[in-house]
Amino acid sequence: MLCMGETHELIEKPLSSDELAARYRAMCDDPCFANVPGKVELDVWGRVLMSPASSYHGLVQGRLVHKLKSVLGGEVITEAPIITPTGLFLSDVAWASPAFMSAHGSEFALTRAPEICIEVVSPSNSVKELSEKREAYFAAGAQEVWIVFPQSKRCEFYDKQGSIARSAYTVDLSDVFK
Repeated sequence: MLCMGETHELIEKPLSSDELAARYRAMCDDPCFANVPGKVELDVWGRVLMSPASSYHGLVQGRLVHKLKSVLGGEVITEAPIITPTGLFLSDVAWASPAFMSAHGSEFALTRAPEICIEVVSPSNSVKELSEKREAYFAAGAQEVWIVFPQSKRCEFYDKQGSIARSAYTVDLSDVFK
């Protein structure tokens, strides 16, 4: 079975945003990827990156979704596909204002990052990977990035200048880890 349609023999330069979006769309439409466990991301060279997640990871994601929606309104997206300068990454949770959704809500893969992008840490993540994703989300327009640590039951908040003591978005996360 041939998967993903036509491909080039050799990628000579990093893929453009449009090429990343097209490749991601093709993956989503391809039956070969229908039963792949975990989330699938693409780096700027079109390489597939995969991350398995535990049920507790999903539970924390769900609690974050509920908190964000009930406190901030707007829209909350899980596994939000975001095209960044360094690849197409899926934010575990993202919060988007009505204005953002009006401008980008119909995009198959978001060409701009929503206001808040959240990564829920898994044991397979590295500090380098999380730092690179954080910078990628900011480069794509995120206002804040939250890194959530389920095992140690804590959150780190970042804006474009770096680490911040608390988010500008007032959301009580104390019961996310119960």
